[in-house]
Amino acid sequence: MSGRTDLKHRLVTRFQRHLANPLNRRLPFQTLLETTGRTSGLPRRTPVGGRRAGDSFWLVSEFGLRSQYVRNIQADPRVRVRIAGRWHQGTAHLLPHDDALARLRTLPRFNSAVVRAFGTDLLTVRVDLED
Repeated sequence: MSGRTDLKHRLVTRFQRHLANPLNRRLPFQTLLETTGRTSGLPRRTPVGGRRAGDSFWLVSEFGLRSQYVRNIQADPRVRVRIAGRWHQGTAHLLPHDDALARLRTLPRFNSAVVRAFGTDLLTVRVDLED
């Protein structure tokens, strides 16, 4: 990863971790992805943008395999997603061969614009919902 990309990653994740995510987690209808911490075993909730399509929820990770929630999914793909205030159990799948830019065109515009602007290594994630 280039020095500029690494700096961008560090600045954006610091902003998200300390300001944006704590605020967004409090919003009652913010979509949240809950993973199990790969080291701690504790639930980890991350605000995400995406869209439900049938029995699946689609999102694009802006930092791919460097995202902490993606690393948690690699360790344990069982997740929960809060959509419109309701929690759903599911299994997450990382889709590195999916065209993440094309996928972003099918997801909510504002979030997709932010992911394109700040992302450095896009990765599509599909959550197969159980309920």
